[in-house]
Amino acid sequence: METLIFDCDGVLVDSETIAEATLIQRLGAWLPDVEVEAVLAQALGMTTADILAHLEGLSAHRLPVGALGRLDDEIEARLADELRAIDGVAEAIAALDLPLAVVSNSRRQRVLASLETTGLAARLGEVPIFTADQVERPKPDPAVYRHAAARLGRAPEDCLAVEDSVSGVIAAHRAGMTVIGFVGASHVSPGQAGRLSEAGAWHIIAHMDELVAQVRYWREARRPAAGG
Repeated sequence: METLIFDCDGVLVDSETIAEATLIQRLGAWLPDVEVEAVLAQALGMTTADILAHLEGLSAHRLPVGALGRLDDEIEARLADELRAIDGVAEAIAALDLPLAVVSNSRRQRVLASLETTGLAARLGEVPIFTADQVERPKPDPAVYRHAAARLGRAPEDCLAVEDSVSGVIAAHRAGMTVIGFVGASHVSPGQAGRLSEAGAWHIIAHMDELVAQVRYWREARRPAAGG
């Protein structure tokens, strides 16, 4: 059975700008010798823990004790107040006629809170949710997508993923899935469509009103030709 798998941050919810602003503010003070904003532009889709480890490795300074927890708490507080769903995604979900799932590099707690805050939890219903804390290695490793396929009982080639980051596209592609690259969130930088294509995205969309047609096209292309 064919299944559509959504990433969460930057695909279902417009969270990356909020998280990035928090990281720039805090890490700029903690690691003043690192161009934090420039590094973060290349870190889209990485876990916060991996971002901190990478930035600290570039600095002569050390992060304060408990930095990850402090940042996560601050980001989640801001998300609770400021987070919005991606424009058009609720309507796209309502129009889709195949099973759905969510695969995220965020912690399960954050995914659940984000979906509840934006009202998407009610739209999605009891869809399976898979997160990076269920596997040893997060995206771009394909482990979380392979785990999702196994738990769903789906062959990877029967899954279509929607991702906004290079690491997410690489993870889904390496897991054997077809990937739609999404470049319609507020954090997207120039050239992202090309980067997602190079990472293995099958098609790029800039707005969620394009999604239903692309899903239909993917499903029809997989069916044997009549009389074949």
